Amino acid sequence: MKFDRITINPARMNGQPSIRNLRLTVRRVIELLALYSDRNELRREYPELEDEDIRQALLYAAACLDDRVVELPVTYETAP
Repeated sequence: MKFDRITINPARMNGQPSIRNLRLTVRRVIELLALYSDRNELRREYPELEDEDIRQALLYAAACLDDRVVELPVTYETAP
């Protein structure tokens, strides 16, 4: 995969992966996607954010995730 819009600069944003060396981290873009159900509203609030930025942020986040098993608590439903 080619992430030409994701930049890592130790002198910027504490070295967190950012979008095009802006003060907008990949993590923040993912948060914004969860908060703004309407992409047009997201674009109005963050006009510097382009569709390709969003696509690469999602791909980068997915690539960074581990395929590991996370134990969840078992819950039992009781019949009424």
